[in-house]
Amino acid sequence: MKNKRVAKRVVGRRELVDFPQFQLWGVEAKVDTGAYTGAIHCSNINVEQLPDGRERLRVQFLDPSHPNFDGRLMEFDSFLLRDIKSSNGEVQERYVIRAIIRLFGEDFDTEFSLSDRSDMKYPVLMGRSLLRRGRFMVDVARLHVSYKTEVLRKQLRP
Repeated sequence: MKNKRVAKRVVGRRELVDFPQFQLWGVEAKVDTGAYTGAIHCSNINVEQLPDGRERLRVQFLDPSHPNFDGRLMEFDSFLLRDIKSSNGEVQERYVIRAIIRLFGEDFDTEFSLSDRSDMKYPVLMGRSLLRRGRFMVDVARLHVSYKTEVLRKQLRP
């Protein structure tokens, strides 16, 4: 039996992405084929011990300087602490969560490390684990391909 090949979708070097479970829309993400795990800029990263002994991670996505910042505190009962190699080659311990990211109107469940990216130009990084599983190819000459495709699709709907 032959395996069907699924056509790969093209993403640009930067994409506008949504995180529906966090009510974050149109956040600019840098596509980084050098990074395995994606990353989301967070502030006020804090782990609290609950009375029953479990831990809960609390963060704010983005920061007040970002136009999508809403100040909401997000809470996670399911998270990992993992060593992640930063862009400068330094290994850092970071919290990692699973999150839904929306591209081309489709939701993809993937991992994101949580870190202070305030010194970075883009608040979200999309790494290889998402690109591979989502069957994407990167065209570095293009920008916001997913967003433009969705806008066009919505305009063509009867």
